[in-house]
Amino acid sequence: MSEAGGAASGAFKVNSLTGLDRADAVDGRVVWDAPRSIWNIAMLAAAIVLGPITFSGSALAVFLLTSAVTLCAGHSVGFHRRLIHRSFDCPKWLERVLIWLGTAVGMGGPIWTIRLHDSRDWAQRQPDCHWFLRHAKPLLLDGFYYLNFRLILDRPPGFDPGPGIGDDRFYRFLDRYWMVQQLPIVLALYWLGGWSWVVWGVPVRVAACTTMHWFISYFAHTRGSQDWSVDGAVIQAYNVPIMAIPTMGESWHSNHHAFPSSARHGLYPGQIDLGYRFIQLLALAGLASNIKLPANLPARPGISPLTPRALSVASDAQATALARKHDHVSS
Repeated sequence: MSEAGGAASGAFKVNSLTGLDRADAVDGRVVWDAPRSIWNIAMLAAAIVLGPITFSGSALAVFLLTSAVTLCAGHSVGFHRRLIHRSFDCPKWLERVLIWLGTAVGMGGPIWTIRLHDSRDWAQRQPDCHWFLRHAKPLLLDGFYYLNFRLILDRPPGFDPGPGIGDDRFYRFLDRYWMVQQLPIVLALYWLGGWSWVVWGVPVRVAACTTMHWFISYFAHTRGSQDWSVDGAVIQAYNVPIMAIPTMGESWHSNHHAFPSSARHGLYPGQIDLGYRFIQLLALAGLASNIKLPANLPARPGISPLTPRALSVASDAQATALARKHDHVSS
């Protein structure tokens, strides 16, 4: 969701959507997303059939390494924290490397990802939204729809990813040919370790990462602990501690919904956030700057603390805004 008052305060635009005053998050139709459905089924089938017969210790190591690099540097840091939320600054060449790694995860290209992310975020923060986005279905049924279908709203928002993204020819290339980005990985892994490395470094990895992305999306919007809530949202976010390491910190989702432009998602003691640690390493190397955290962000209206520790990470401006809201409600 766009950070309220962003234009007036000079804060960056979190959300790429336009025409929200005319858009409707409720009415629409669900259709089969043929290219992604076939891709996801093919990756899963290859992983199930070929994974066991090509297993080795080195293949498992390749799976773990390629998953960690693409999920952390690519999806979590490149796609989510840099491209979507602009939670830190970095050189353009580095941004493009991170975005290529995010595309290599195998879920989609950068511009498609921004649109999907922002559309879901906007819809789930409305008083009501389409059933496809509510995660109210049984677990396996929700996964079936998530990985094979897409929602077409009758009155969707407009979409403008902004300069430096929508007009970037490299990002447009990745968006159109996102599946093809697995080919250089296939060639490199075959040359280095043969077919077992290819199987565990591509279809097993892609199937695992895609399935995990749905899995955490389901649980992070249905159950868990919370330090913050978003006022008036039909779907709330929750923290899922058990998934903190494999998601590189993305599973601290209640924190993220409260402060979407924060580069750090694991805000409280004991909340492991490997994505943020990677950004800190980039900063130490002089490759990341202007790192945004709740303590240095403008006050964000529309959120409420749920625990005594919640405000310990927020800025003084946020605490003042919440105090004013409480006084207004009390009066």
